[in-house]
Amino acid sequence: QVQLVESGGGLVQAGGSLRLSCAASGRTFSSYVMGWFRQAPGKERELVAAISWNGGSTYYADSVKGRFTISRINAKNTVYLQMNSLKPEDTAVYYCAASIGIVLTTASRYEYWGQGTQVTVSS
Repeated sequence: QVQLVESGGGLVQAGGSLRLSCAASGRTFSSYVMGWFRQAPGKERELVAAISWNGGSTYYADSVKGRFTISRINAKNTVYLQMNSLKPEDTAVYYCAASIGIVLTTASRYEYWGQGTQVTVSS
């Protein structure tokens, strides 16, 4: 098992940047595919970005390509989401999650979740 704690959310103006962090407990962090999801009010949760166990493969939703960057440091049990050029439509609760699968985009395999961190982008 792994416990996840997100941080770094907040209020930012459109065009600004935020970096989200997700700290994981447990010795097996490096074996998990990690992902960042978000859920806006009234909308379904969506996978925003994901990264393989060694960082060699990444996935980005079309809506964030070129603006967001996912990374991880296994020695620190931490995964990051750097968000640049933020837009009001990026406003959502962002969740870090760990997958027991190997395919980055299989949402059903993400079994461990953090509590979420709010990101609000003002226009």
